[in-house]
Amino acid sequence: MGLVYAILAMGIFISLRVLNIPDLTTEGSFGVGAIFGGIVGVSVHPFVSIPIALLSGACAGFITGFLQTKLRVHPVLAGIITMNMLYSVNLLLIHVATERLKGLKNTNLPFGKSAIFRMALDKLGLSSSSMSAVYVKSAILLAFVAIILLLLVLFFSTNTGLAIRATGNNADMVRAFSINVDRTKILGLCISNALVALSGTMCAQLSGYTDLNLNNGTLIRGLAAVILGCAIIRGGGILRGLIASVFGALIYQLLVAVVVRYQIFGANSSDMKSITLATVMALVLAAPAIRESFIRKKGGKDHAGN
Repeated sequence: MGLVYAILAMGIFISLRVLNIPDLTTEGSFGVGAIFGGIVGVSVHPFVSIPIALLSGACAGFITGFLQTKLRVHPVLAGIITMNMLYSVNLLLIHVATERLKGLKNTNLPFGKSAIFRMALDKLGLSSSSMSAVYVKSAILLAFVAIILLLLVLFFSTNTGLAIRATGNNADMVRAFSINVDRTKILGLCISNALVALSGTMCAQLSGYTDLNLNNGTLIRGLAAVILGCAIIRGGGILRGLIASVFGALIYQLLVAVVVRYQIFGANSSDMKSITLATVMALVLAAPAIRESFIRKKGGKDHAGN
């Protein structure tokens, strides 16, 4: 799951750190990728669900970017509008799927043997509950993460990618060089939300099902992963930032697993698990500020001692 959320974190890194836009479309994009990809995976083929999820996420990013650039809607409001719209779209997709596909429960699309991971395990003759299955699933997801990381680094080294990076740094300067800032923002948001939607469909295939509640809390998870990773691996550059986001997602998911596994803070019921996870998220998000405050106080004491 940490590798699944690593894809999500890379998408959020593009919107938050590269474009410098607080994009709240994430939960909607994650959900539409999971549900739309789930429908295609169940009815057509699981490999077809990957480009479909990317396309659906890119469309969500285009809508948010269009609202921001052409209609001059505030970035936060544009994300909220698109997120709420996508919730209705997801609800409609689930309804249509349960009407057309037989044997499906309402608001739930079981992948079963149509998931990429299950197909790989069947090919290798492994049981889904064995320890070897965990290694196979991790290897598949690691390959996805590595390919995406490589493609993003190559893309942001091109003229178009550099224009997107420059737009996040100084849009007025980019506009002075006769570059269409609106176009670069829309393209960056399309790429960001396409990755988020891909993370959604991979999460659904790994879990074996998809429903309307699968995307709950994904925005906070992604933000926490990016902030935690960038606080640990400091420095500029696209490659370092993307790697930091991946490590942040892995570390954050490890923290969550430890808290739930050992029932820290009494996380033994569903309510307490939610409270505990929210506490962990708050601590992760506040970690950079706490670190800076500690360094500032330590520097003041050293100066007073000298």
